[in-house]
Amino acid sequence: MANDEVILLDFWPSMFGMRLRIALAEKEIKYEYRDEDLRNKSPLLLQMNPIHKKIPVLIHNGKPICESIIGVEYIDEVWKDKAPFLPSDPYERAQARFWADYIDKKLFDSGRKLWTTKGEEQETAKKDFIECLKVLEEALGEKPYFGGDNFGFVDIALIGYYSWFYAYENYGNFSVEAECPKFAAWAKKCMLRDSVAKSLPDQHKVLEFVKTLRQKFGIE
Repeated sequence: MANDEVILLDFWPSMFGMRLRIALAEKEIKYEYRDEDLRNKSPLLLQMNPIHKKIPVLIHNGKPICESIIGVEYIDEVWKDKAPFLPSDPYERAQARFWADYIDKKLFDSGRKLWTTKGEEQETAKKDFIECLKVLEEALGEKPYFGGDNFGFVDIALIGYYSWFYAYENYGNFSVEAECPKFAAWAKKCMLRDSVAKSLPDQHKVLEFVKTLRQKFGIE
């Protein structure tokens, strides 16, 4: 598939876009990265994702693949020559998809509320967020990665959030490492991979972005 045209429509702080950046890097796929202005969405984004009009969108030879988890699976299925993201066993594959779904349903909302709310609502969000991390930490167990010895699907689904941890901790007034040391160690292990380190933005840059959003929303 040497002549493939691959374009990623993304926005640099998006933990969902980071999934596709990591997946493409893991498979060593060359692609064109286009950072979108979400206040002024490009005609290409609106054309390629007319239903949700959201990033990220993976465009492969002119065909759009929307939704980040679906995009990661697509990359895994199309470029099979590199190590697979999903296990070969159907039950283990189902479990990996379960945890990716859990991350999308639980972690994003509680994380967002950490920096968009105050007082009691923020305290509830902090409790929910830490509880989510503890559940994930238990699922990780003593394994190096969620799938076992190899970096895979659930790791790709989750590690993008790590770039937001500094902002979450700053506004939620807690420490991920203190609350979930095994989870923090897993994140640091993932960051040693080039595919992850080069795909995630600096945590301080994300905090500055969040500060700007809080001012815009009138929270600060």
